[in-house]
Amino acid sequence: MNSTEIGHVIRWLLEGDPAIRWQTMRDILGAPVDEWKAEQARTLEIGWGARLLALQDADGGWGGGVYTPKWTSTTYTLLTLCHIGIPRYYAAAQRGAYLALEMLLGAERDRQFQRKLERLDRCIVGMLLQIGVHFGIDDERIEAMVENLLNERMPDGGWNCRRGRKPQPHHSSFHTTFNVLEGLREYIEQGCGDRLDEARAAEQSALEFMMQHRLYKSDKTERVINSQFTLLSFPYRWHYDVLRGLEYFARANAPRDARLQDAVNLLYERRRKDGFWPVQHKHPGKTFFEMERSGGPSRWNTLRALRVLRWWENG
Repeated sequence: MNSTEIGHVIRWLLEGDPAIRWQTMRDILGAPVDEWKAEQARTLEIGWGARLLALQDADGGWGGGVYTPKWTSTTYTLLTLCHIGIPRYYAAAQRGAYLALEMLLGAERDRQFQRKLERLDRCIVGMLLQIGVHFGIDDERIEAMVENLLNERMPDGGWNCRRGRKPQPHHSSFHTTFNVLEGLREYIEQGCGDRLDEARAAEQSALEFMMQHRLYKSDKTERVINSQFTLLSFPYRWHYDVLRGLEYFARANAPRDARLQDAVNLLYERRRKDGFWPVQHKHPGKTFFEMERSGGPSRWNTLRALRVLRWWENG
């Protein structure tokens, strides 16, 4: 994209919700911290963030449930608020995070907590870790979740929600791997956990597993594993797709590896003639409201794609 095209796209992003504006200011324009933080604070006042916060139940949760209904439950609403990027220590979101962790695992790290943790899907453990760290929970339960995830890795370097079930899986799941990775990335970025080195090593092993598959292809035949992996969605909920994978590599500032080129090429191909990226797929379920319509230009996916290309092209 030339400078004129980039300018057109950025102007369009800055016309969007405060969630889009503050992240464009920080990640694409490199605005001063006080400027993008002032815009970030507006997510509490207007737009998608404020709308979701206004829907919070009296008990601190959302949607009348902790993990279900999908996608209006406490867990999935908090994940959306993570994406929107409301200020991390906002009391209402913290209250929801404490509720989710207490209801799904327990109020403290005791024997019952440990039993629940061992039985819970690794996808959900990864989500709870992401939510807990992002919104400022700092107690022994965070370290317990990290320990559990490190111990539950598959031999190929990723994770699978079906580990320990019959039939026993022999291959990691892309979906589970990224739900776990996003939790570990929050923990790593926090920078003060007891198992940071182990978490970084696990992250590298998982990213190597993904590169062996070029983010969406069989490592044996190079065929596309699942056509939905090639479609751009947002919010992606628990589902994996190529943009989610690439965005993670960019966030982690991973080395640019030639095995990622196919995925980057696919991202270029998904760009519309007007310079924007679309939402190509919606994961069916109950929602409070739609941030963007399927098939149209997407500020979310355009912002996310620009993050990826900025990392890939400027490395």
